[in-house]
Amino acid sequence: MADTPVEYIKHHLQNLTYGKLEAGYERFDGSLMSESAWTFARTAQEASDMGFMAVHVDTLGWSIAMGLLFLGLFRYVATRVTTGVPGALQNLVEVTVEFIENLVRDGFHARNPMIAPLALTIFVWILLMNMLKFIPVDYVPMLASAMGLEYFKIVPTTDPNATFGISIGVFLLIIFYSLKVKGITGFAKELSMQPFNHWALIPVNLVLEVLVLVVKPISLALRLFGNMYAGEVVFILIALLPFWAQWTLNLPWAIFHILVIPLQAFIFTMLTIVYLAAAHEDH
Repeated sequence: MADTPVEYIKHHLQNLTYGKLEAGYERFDGSLMSESAWTFARTAQEASDMGFMAVHVDTLGWSIAMGLLFLGLFRYVATRVTTGVPGALQNLVEVTVEFIENLVRDGFHARNPMIAPLALTIFVWILLMNMLKFIPVDYVPMLASAMGLEYFKIVPTTDPNATFGISIGVFLLIIFYSLKVKGITGFAKELSMQPFNHWALIPVNLVLEVLVLVVKPISLALRLFGNMYAGEVVFILIALLPFWAQWTLNLPWAIFHILVIPLQAFIFTMLTIVYLAAAHEDH
């Protein structure tokens, strides 16, 4: 798959990209596209040239797979719940639900039946996607290569497209509930009359408040992406070391990630609750 350490690192950090190449485009092997067509990128340059409409198939696929796993596990437990001595899976689900209920109860003081299910979905979904990091970095790319796929990343949260997708969804909910609870006039006043309650400082307030509002989804996405991407890079660098060094360093780094993975899911969920709580506050 790669001859040098640099090529190895670039290979493992490249997504499986599906997009459109225009007629006349020169492919990696020197061939020319006779007509415009949708195809898989065979190099990082091809992926870049596909532009904004290209799709990261691996990110999308594993995100959907982890979402279905979440729904399947929780539905399985819900349809087989027992009141006697629960099994390990039921205990795990009950602890997770109770943990999210306590977070919402402590951080969200308005009435909205959607917030707790939303927080539960975000927490478990991100946790499952992050946990894919525990699969050794070479296993999935080697399997994909055997199937004829040049690139294949397995951890969706190491792709900013995934983290921004979730954070933009949260941002749209913030705007929706801000308008629903406060009304257009109330929301406009909140943006224009804070932090300085004087009409002459409305332009300053608007700049500050709009900036704070826009930074929320950006910070949510980049915090999760940055931590997961950095951890993935370290795993890849460890994989380049001699075999004995890999086992020496992989174990402590994996143990460290046992803490980092749920922590990042918790931070994203907690900030989502806080932001939506602020959107429900009618000053």
